[in-house]
Amino acid sequence: MLTPRITKVTVNIGVGEGGSRLQLAERVLELLTGLKPIRTISRMTNRDLGTRLGAPIGCKVTIRDADKVQSFLKDAFWVRENTLPSYNFDQSGNLSFGIADYTDFPAQKYDPDIGIYGMDVNVVLERPGHRVSRRRRRGVKVGVEHRVGKDESKAWFKDQFGLTIVEE
Repeated sequence: MLTPRITKVTVNIGVGEGGSRLQLAERVLELLTGLKPIRTISRMTNRDLGTRLGAPIGCKVTIRDADKVQSFLKDAFWVRENTLPSYNFDQSGNLSFGIADYTDFPAQKYDPDIGIYGMDVNVVLERPGHRVSRRRRRGVKVGVEHRVGKDESKAWFKDQFGLTIVEE
């Protein structure tokens, strides 16, 4: 029960507008993950950014299947040359990093019809039993000793994926 595991991986592409660019971003996510992306919706109107309340501004995919998570993260870490800075880890043991171009992934080639799209990858690391904080009936807090910390998360990713974490 003390061994951490990956609960989910979320891959997000923020486009800032709907239309053809958003459809191309959805196609990129489908190419990389093999899953159907969902659209993210603007929560407020911002004239400077040109967004309206309720308008689609991006897309995301949540990967929960353990095999797909392992293969996607292996490729994503390969793109980042298995090196990440320590500030990519938060206090809850989660990992977030960006990838500048989808064509950096293995077996992906540049398609002039799509263009260049970067993405954000978020990895949630938890111990078994953490679901009690999210369940609807009898939800309770998870104790401090059962949570995954920043240092433990770094050590786990070093061990599982052979990451080099640069202290800055």
